[in-house]
Amino acid sequence: MATIFTRIINGEIPGTFVHRDDRCVAFLSINPLAHGHTLVVPIEEFDHWIDMPADLTAHLFEIARRIGVAQNTAFDPERVGIIVAGYEVPHTHIHVIPTHTMGQFNFANAAAGVDRDELESAAHAIRVALQAQG
Repeated sequence: MATIFTRIINGEIPGTFVHRDDRCVAFLSINPLAHGHTLVVPIEEFDHWIDMPADLTAHLFEIARRIGVAQNTAFDPERVGIIVAGYEVPHTHIHVIPTHTMGQFNFANAAAGVDRDELESAAHAIRVALQAQG
């Protein structure tokens, strides 16, 4: 059975995308730890990130870095951090999170939901910053 992320990637469930290529996508979290919290997800399902081929892992982390640079430009956080936990959905994903405090990295504090306009606003800011990167 397809994961929720595969269903988002395939357009069966709405997603607020900021990046898509032939190997991965990046879309905003609907349970964000911070404004602009983005997930970088391989198109192919891998339950555990260490099971991915090295070149795909490198690609995902490069996209995560680019997203982080864009978040840094768009939101001016103190830090942009990443988390690869793998417990929430059995489909590898990298959380890229613009933060102002270490406490923002606690999943117990994740928003229960987010307003669609807020998602679109954050996505637009990230897309503009990504386009400026070239």
